[in-house]
Amino acid sequence: MYETRERALSWGQIIVLGAAAVPMVAFGGLGAVGTYSNITSVFHRSATALGVIAAGEGATLVLALVLVGLTMLGQSAPAAVRLGLWTLPAVASLTGAAVANTVTEAVVFAVTPLAMCVSAEGMGLLARRIVVYRTGVDVEAQRRNAAVVQRLAYHRARAANHPDQGAREDSERASWKLAKKVGTGDALLGARLVDVQRERMSDGADAALAGMFALPVTAPAAAVTATPERPAVEASGKESVTPPVTAEDTQVTAEFETVPPQAVTPVTPPAKPPVTLDEIAGVAGVPTPQPGEPLDDVQLVVVLRHLRYTDDPPLSYRQAVAAFREAGFVGGEQRVRKAWGSLMSHEESEA
Repeated sequence: MYETRERALSWGQIIVLGAAAVPMVAFGGLGAVGTYSNITSVFHRSATALGVIAAGEGATLVLALVLVGLTMLGQSAPAAVRLGLWTLPAVASLTGAAVANTVTEAVVFAVTPLAMCVSAEGMGLLARRIVVYRTGVDVEAQRRNAAVVQRLAYHRARAANHPDQGAREDSERASWKLAKKVGTGDALLGARLVDVQRERMSDGADAALAGMFALPVTAPAAAVTATPERPAVEASGKESVTPPVTAEDTQVTAEFETVPPQAVTPVTPPAKPPVTLDEIAGVAGVPTPQPGEPLDDVQLVVVLRHLRYTDDPPLSYRQAVAAFREAGFVGGEQRVRKAWGSLMSHEESEA
């Protein structure tokens, strides 16, 4: 299981982040002061100006504090909070533009409340990044991915089982659009995928190098069977055979009719059927190893045991590794060597 370890902020990081947070709070406050001054210049009433600030910048500040608090607790913010961070400053901007006397004042009154909106979003984003850095968990990304996966599951079921053909086609297209969003922004998922691909690339590179630098396995030379020379055939259709010399050192030449040799069929005991890879895997209690797929430690031992006893005498380590690579199985050199050692230890214990 992929585990994350919590990291602590250094003093340098704390100082830099604190220095970045101070301007956010300061400019958000200056935006509130500017809105107060703008409304006061129109209505000449401080109470009215304070009410506009409370409904705009004040409410935005409350939502910003809620967002930061939830983020620091490792929880996702509700949709209402995220929507309010943009809606309330927009309302304050429209209010300022509506009460302005000139076009210039309308532009200034509309822009001023946005300072609080940017400050709130900046504080929320900074708090979120701090939590992600320390814990390795991005709650907002997980929330988005969970929503995408839930919608994807619904559309896949609708595309497969809905009675209406048009609805099935719409869900099929929606599924492909949602598939592009799965895992977007999830740093933890990306790290896991990188680790998986790194392991596969290591195994592939190891297999390629082993195939390049492995020593060739030389098969034993086949025994050469001498073929006896056939005797010369005379024109009469008979063969001349010279028998061995007798004790009296006399050589007798006899002529006889050619007798065709009789074929002799050797009698061999029935061969014991070899144990298959499926049977060895079944005894070990693991799935049958497949070429090109990652293997666990037990599956490596199963494959090496099968290859070792495919010949008599059993294969050596180099021969077994060469057969392992030639068959297309994947495994790092260190893991294969460790599995071979486990196999040899087991054979010694059985002996």
